[in-house]
Amino acid sequence: MKAEDIPLIRKIIRRNKRLELLFAVAGFLALLVGVLTFVALFAQMAVAGWERISPDFFTNFPSRRAGQAGILSAWVGSLLVMLVTAVSAVPLGVAAGIYLEEYAPKNLFTDVIEINVTNLAGVPSIVYGLLALGVFVYTFGFGQSILSAGLTLGLLILPVVIVATRESIRSIPLHIREAAYGLGATRWQVTRDHIVPYSLPGIMTGVIIGMSRAIGETAPIITIGALTFIAFLPESPIGPEFPWLNFEWLKSGFTVMPIQMFNWTSRPEEAFQQNAAAAGFILVLMTLAMNAVSIWIRYHVRKDIKW
Repeated sequence: MKAEDIPLIRKIIRRNKRLELLFAVAGFLALLVGVLTFVALFAQMAVAGWERISPDFFTNFPSRRAGQAGILSAWVGSLLVMLVTAVSAVPLGVAAGIYLEEYAPKNLFTDVIEINVTNLAGVPSIVYGLLALGVFVYTFGFGQSILSAGLTLGLLILPVVIVATRESIRSIPLHIREAAYGLGATRWQVTRDHIVPYSLPGIMTGVIIGMSRAIGETAPIITIGALTFIAFLPESPIGPEFPWLNFEWLKSGFTVMPIQMFNWTSRPEEAFQQNAAAAGFILVLMTLAMNAVSIWIRYHVRKDIKW
């Protein structure tokens, strides 16, 4: 290096540092805009609907009188639909991601599947609703039920879970596989004892994202015929006799929180607008609680992992 090159190098370094600082500031401002927007909307819903939040609001059915209306059927329906969604999408999505990443041969057929899975993650939700209407409601005869809604939302988040599973598996260092194979482990033993446990935090992140999207979806649920006014609850999943399970609730009509909010916001009375704001506030809290539980599980799983 020549002595006359030193000032030029210093100038390039200073310029790169300034660009790095500008990029960091721009990223922070973008993050701040998103966070402040969410906080402002959340605070607005809380202020507008706080007066309506009471134990009766959780235990009353919807009513034509705004002061007596509640969200009992909506939040119970949301929980049951999310249960079906999780049971149908998470095991299948994780298994498909593991197969595509660890077992599937690298050929044209696999490439086509991978491209389609990636593209399906960006398909509008109304398309899944139309597909479910033709397949689950009419072809399979499930009707306008909790089962149809849960399977519809399961299809919606399935590509997200698959992509997140594959990306999480790809992030595992290669030396872990090599060490396991070097000790004589089979492919299944490597997948079961190393790949899945080490990738579980990333998989949980994908599940969180998918379930958070599903709990707020309205278009596919409306398409398959969710009720806007419902004054009954599905049968209990717990039966009175052995094996103490009852699956009749899967065939029941339902409504969910976004549908109930849509029904109230379409009414001109101010009291119903307050009900919608209170329901939106509770829906956000349900989503945050669900995410908090998943993050807590992910944290403890990650803490127990020893690389």
